[in-house]
Amino acid sequence: MSAVPRSTPRKVAAVGVALSDCGRVDEATPYALHAQAARRALADSGLGRDVIDGIASAGLGALAPVEVAEYLGLRPRWVDSTSVGGATWEVMAAHAAEAIAAGRADAVLLVYGSTARADIRAGRRTSNLSYGARGPLQFEAPYGHSLIAKYAMAARRHMHEYGTTLEQLASVAVQARANAAANPDAMYREPVTVDEVLAGPMIADPFTKLHCCIRSDGGCAVLLAAEEYVADCASLPVWVLGAGEHVSHAAMSQWEDFTVSPAAVSGRLAFERAGVRPADIDLAEIYDAFTYMTLVTLEDLGFCGKGEGGAFVEKGRLLRDGGLPTNTDGGGLSAQHPGMRGLFLLVEAVRQLRGQAGERQVHRRDGSLPELAVASGTGGWFCSSGTVVLGRG
Repeated sequence: MSAVPRSTPRKVAAVGVALSDCGRVDEATPYALHAQAARRALADSGLGRDVIDGIASAGLGALAPVEVAEYLGLRPRWVDSTSVGGATWEVMAAHAAEAIAAGRADAVLLVYGSTARADIRAGRRTSNLSYGARGPLQFEAPYGHSLIAKYAMAARRHMHEYGTTLEQLASVAVQARANAAANPDAMYREPVTVDEVLAGPMIADPFTKLHCCIRSDGGCAVLLAAEEYVADCASLPVWVLGAGEHVSHAAMSQWEDFTVSPAAVSGRLAFERAGVRPADIDLAEIYDAFTYMTLVTLEDLGFCGKGEGGAFVEKGRLLRDGGLPTNTDGGGLSAQHPGMRGLFLLVEAVRQLRGQAGERQVHRRDGSLPELAVASGTGGWFCSSGTVVLGRG
């Protein structure tokens, strides 16, 4: 098959997904993790590498994804290097699906790898992210606004506006850890309590240590392909039903409302394009660098009203057997977070919809496998959002 423009849009499916080695991977390079994840995703699909004519990658090398493609021995005719932080991979998935549907590509590999944890331990990078002092950000840099401080300010505003409590935020971390307990690939699996989260060392008020994501090494890959390839695949296809993207701000001073994330727009667009409602969704994979991200993203995706997120996340609703299983692998708070975690959300959503999640597998009330999942990534300090709706049918 060849990638040629089409008048009738093709359906697009995730046909291969995989993780590289994750957690503590001191001996690997980021390129090696890219390659390992890519090989495993291709094997999962059952297709040959010759079908790949597109690649999407960001965060590595001066010419990403050119360097990654060369390392993998690929010469793609379609590329994407969109970089909008943690939302990158959902945005890239949307772009790739549109390209495949239109016939500009047949099969696109989304691939990521990072040795963030190992690099810090070896002194190859600092854990203090600097976003530079040029352009608009120069006016906030002198005040020492770190990424975590920006999220902490947003969380405090939500608490002030709506009465959200520290205990409610802490319950997000507790449930993420409980989900991770059933994931053999999760970096941290030991149970934690709300009291333990609250008693941890303060990082940025109101966030103690366990309100914050872990730092790990790792990579993953997703292969998206046109419907013509599905019959030759080794695994159940998971269809891309709809997607949306939105950007909000860069400078905190330009953020109109600290209690509203760009997922309010990307989510609405994704659900509209998929022809489904939040109430139809069986599970959610939400970017969770901090507990507040999960809470406010669930609000903005429409799973509850604005200001109701605190009550919504209580009483085990996010557990894999709860009312809305969320971050079923343990999320960035417990499973893995090597940097831009958005692609991991898609991998977990696909595995759950296929019924391949093992002990952490989600089931509907009638015991059947889930039919619909949403993956929503957030970048920067609520600067960007990408949301993708996936389905079995």
